[in-house]
Amino acid sequence: MNKTWWKESVVYQIYPSSFKDSDGDGRGDLRGIISKLDYLAELGVNVIWLCPVYLSPGADNGYDISDYYAIDPQYGTMEDFDELLLEARKRGLKIMMDLVLNHTSDRHAWFKESRSSRDNPKRDYYIWRKGKEGLFPNNWESYFSGSVWEHDTETDEYYMHLYSKHQPDLNWENEEMVEELFRMVHWWLGKGVDGFRFDAIAHIVKAQGLPDADNPQHLPVVQAYQLFSNLEKVHTLLHKLNDRVLFNYDIMTVGETSGLGPEQALDYVGDERHELNMVFQFEHMNLDAASPGTGKWVSKPWTLLELKNVMSRWQTVLHDKGWNANYLGNHDQPRPVSRFGNDGPFRVESAKMLATFLLTLEGTPYIFQGEEIGMTNVAFDLIDDYRDVETINYYKQAKLLGKPQDEVMKAIWKKSRDNARTPMQWDDTANAGFTTGEPWIKVNPNYPGINAAAATADPQSIYHYYRSLIALRKKHPVIVYGEYKLLLPLDTEIYAYTRALNGEKLLVILNFFDGTPEFTWPEEPGRGKDAELLISNYDPVPGEDTGVIKLRPYEARVYLLG
Repeated sequence: MNKTWWKESVVYQIYPSSFKDSDGDGRGDLRGIISKLDYLAELGVNVIWLCPVYLSPGADNGYDISDYYAIDPQYGTMEDFDELLLEARKRGLKIMMDLVLNHTSDRHAWFKESRSSRDNPKRDYYIWRKGKEGLFPNNWESYFSGSVWEHDTETDEYYMHLYSKHQPDLNWENEEMVEELFRMVHWWLGKGVDGFRFDAIAHIVKAQGLPDADNPQHLPVVQAYQLFSNLEKVHTLLHKLNDRVLFNYDIMTVGETSGLGPEQALDYVGDERHELNMVFQFEHMNLDAASPGTGKWVSKPWTLLELKNVMSRWQTVLHDKGWNANYLGNHDQPRPVSRFGNDGPFRVESAKMLATFLLTLEGTPYIFQGEEIGMTNVAFDLIDDYRDVETINYYKQAKLLGKPQDEVMKAIWKKSRDNARTPMQWDDTANAGFTTGEPWIKVNPNYPGINAAAATADPQSIYHYYRSLIALRKKHPVIVYGEYKLLLPLDTEIYAYTRALNGEKLLVILNFFDGTPEFTWPEEPGRGKDAELLISNYDPVPGEDTGVIKLRPYEARVYLLG
């Protein structure tokens, strides 16, 4: 077994705009992050994943980079970034950058040159095509709705953008452009960053010839993800990046790779592949989508059997062959306690249960800011209070299609990316202590009761439960490296599994709902009598039958069996 620091780490994701504002301009910044490093060190995490802080016009909250070598002034200066690296190291914290290699901003110097004329040397840094008889070059649909093609009047051609029209896709067929990206990655590693999360990395290669997707309904644009997702040449390019740059540093890498299962993931993270350390999978994030064709805005209830099936496949297929990146929420997803738990009467219990789940699976756990205090989804009444481009585009399109206002807003309340992007709730003062100014997006109104100051002061809080789980993970190698085995695969309320390593076994029992199901102990050892309860989100029941446990709503227990 190959033991490494990044397998044993716990990652904390920071969305800089919403974490902590130090200068009162209403947007979080690097100095704000520096001021909260002690908070993160006390939580026990090892790595900070920093969402983009590069120079950007902000069309997609920093994921539209206009200069890879510069810090956006709204976040501070390069000197502030260097200080962040230094102060993090003093506390034993590493910094992982978020890097977008699929596209740039339309204000990047490369794109300005590329669009200036058809024979500009940087024209082929991006993907340009002529229209077909007054139509788009092909029928692919953007992730943010509408065609992936935008007409540019300067040269009377179309450029491709899988995301916003302000995020033109780079052309990875152009070797000169690829070399420039490699030099940039090397530059950041030379500064001392400890790794990268590669945004949308599965999309850097498009199908040869950019053919139309099958379109039996003859729609103007159709989903064509199979034509620009996880194509074979992605692996050739990632292997080259690893061989030329990444391999020379002791870093962690994780790729955003939607649309694949664990067998395909091994092509990225297999120990012999030399591409990435791990990838973010999206199968469990799609369990509440009504169907693949309706997108994320049309929902259905997820089921525990579906969740077990997805997570168990990833746990078993990757064991001893690759490594998992485990998460329940991030900057693009709803709050886990609102999605998989109960953000009402059992908010605390369910948040602790989900934390137990996240931190006892095999793989590196990723905590998104605010999860450790149980932050919830937000329900703004007005679309004008939302900032996410994907949400706003959906609202406009849904209204054009005549969907009822309440139906549209309910979908947004459930799935908008802004659920995760409301400001971090630090205390019960104005704007949750996030800023002394006007926040760039409104604070969730529930901050007086849900905030870090209250959580750190309460020894029974979600925050301190996370601290205990992280400490256990550091103490017991079985939690990091143990082999996963699912128990009770057909139980619709209880998710239970074991982790085993070198004769030591962990038993995890999770009640995912508000009922009181019974869990019957496995035959050994001693039907629970010899087991050590490492952690639970409830106090023990005096005189409890060790053979059969009546679980309480959202109860979580972790036992050491030997």
